[in-house]
Amino acid sequence: MRIGAFGYRSVDGTKQFFAAVFVTAWCVIAAAPSWGETIKGSVRYVGAPVDKKKVSVTIDQYVCGKEKEPEDLVLSSNSGIRNAVVSLQNLPPGAKWDWNPPPAKMDQKQCSFVPRVVVVPVGGTVEFLNSDRLLHNVKSAGKENPPFNRAQPHARAISFVFKKPEILRVDCDLHSWMRGWVVVAEHPFYAVTNEQGEFILENVPPGKYTLQVWQESLGNVTQELVVGDKGATTVTVGMGKK
Repeated sequence: MRIGAFGYRSVDGTKQFFAAVFVTAWCVIAAAPSWGETIKGSVRYVGAPVDKKKVSVTIDQYVCGKEKEPEDLVLSSNSGIRNAVVSLQNLPPGAKWDWNPPPAKMDQKQCSFVPRVVVVPVGGTVEFLNSDRLLHNVKSAGKENPPFNRAQPHARAISFVFKKPEILRVDCDLHSWMRGWVVVAEHPFYAVTNEQGEFILENVPPGKYTLQVWQESLGNVTQELVVGDKGATTVTVGMGKK
């Protein structure tokens, strides 16, 4: 007896079994949803030239070095802004999504938080690491989430769960220049710009949105945009000091 175009029934039924599995898998792939569109964009600095003053290091120079580059506003050669947080506002009422990423990780390397900015969902976890062979501490005084201040020896991991939307600053009291940011997000349409100031938001339902960009030194800017159903939407956002 022939089974479609995938094989024939044998005496023990082996080929029939594999044919059925193949058909089922193909149907699952074919039925995978493709309901969202893509937003591709960049965030550019449009203000006055930035004075890049290095930070002098007076403690633990054997690990931290003698001076540090300022990381509060990092620009690429074409003025792209690194570590800006891009998000969509005014999502469609009743929109639902399945968003359960693994815990975010923020390490301490050569006396800097790496990466400087992480995004986690409401109820998500950030695992703080310490790759430096010296003592750090992680401290935050959030308004919506419980504050914390924990000493962190080398190679010890410390995890915190964040249950309410907020942008929290993370510091190390032992090394005053160290700073990081945890962005607790209500939905998955968030992105952190890369070294060139670029970002991508995927699976966005078509519609009209307010695109919001936050950067630790420049504050917030917003821009209206329309996401259609004819391919990727592109956008460029300019930010400058106020």
